[in-house]
Amino acid sequence: MIVRIWRGWTTAENADTYESIVSTRVLPAIAARDLAGYHGAYLLRRPLPDGEVEFSTVMLFDSLDAVRGFVGEDYEVAHVPAEARAVLSRFDERSAHYDTLLTPEDTRPA
Repeated sequence: MIVRIWRGWTTAENADTYESIVSTRVLPAIAARDLAGYHGAYLLRRPLPDGEVEFSTVMLFDSLDAVRGFVGEDYEVAHVPAEARAVLSRFDERSAHYDTLLTPEDTRPA
C-alpha cells in the first residue's frame, strides 16, 4: 500500500470554505473516477498558533502505478483544483509517498 500525503494552509477565515470544497467536491470527484488501486482518503485539519489552519490529505493507493493513474507520470505533483487554490494561502507543490510497513490491524492487541 502506498500512502500519499499532501499539505495546504489557509487563513482561519478561509478554513471552512476550503474544508467544504475538498470534502464535498474534490474528494468525491476523485472517488467518482473509480480509479484502479485507489482506496480513499483522509482529510485532516489543525489550527496553528499563528492563526493559519493546516490541512493534510492522506490518500491510499495499491501502488505507485495506481498513483500515476490518478495524476500522471509525474506522480509527486500536487493535485489542487483551481477552486481549492483560490482559498489556500500556500501549499506543497509536491506530494510525499510512503510504503506502508504497518497498518492499524497490524498493531492491535491480539
